[in-house]
Amino acid sequence: MEEKVETTKKPTIKALSAENEQLKQEIETLKGEVAKTKDSWLRCAADFENFKKRNQDTRINAYKEGKFDIVKKILVVGDTLDRALSMDLDDKTKDGLKMIVRSFSETLESEGITEINPVGEKFDPNTQEAVMQVPKSDGEEEGTVKQVFLKGYKQGDKVIRYAQVVVIG
Repeated sequence: MEEKVETTKKPTIKALSAENEQLKQEIETLKGEVAKTKDSWLRCAADFENFKKRNQDTRINAYKEGKFDIVKKILVVGDTLDRALSMDLDDKTKDGLKMIVRSFSETLESEGITEINPVGEKFDPNTQEAVMQVPKSDGEEEGTVKQVFLKGYKQGDKVIRYAQVVVIG
């Protein structure tokens, strides 16, 4: 009986060379895909960082705007207290109101809110609103604020409420 011996065919140099070229092409293709994926990922990461920064600015601005809206509503309370102080009241009541007004002012100052009180200064349309004009009398300069009808307030450079004033004309 004859035994069959299996012989394995050795790949030829030509076949190995062709396979090697095919593998090189696959490697180059995969390198290109990796580069595209990496680029896409880097762009996505940069977009996300930009989104976070924009979102943070938006949140900060929304908080400030909401704060200004509340402050505008509370300023009416301060106006009412100032009117009450100008009334004819007994000393104890007047002292109590002065304490409340002082506390109100300190609270506004603690938030960086300052009063706009332009009496005696040149009229500035950036912080004031002229509601009335009075004729010039001796010793008065034209365009000067004579009286404040309603106090104005600002925080830093941002005007929360314009001062309503009487201007000498």
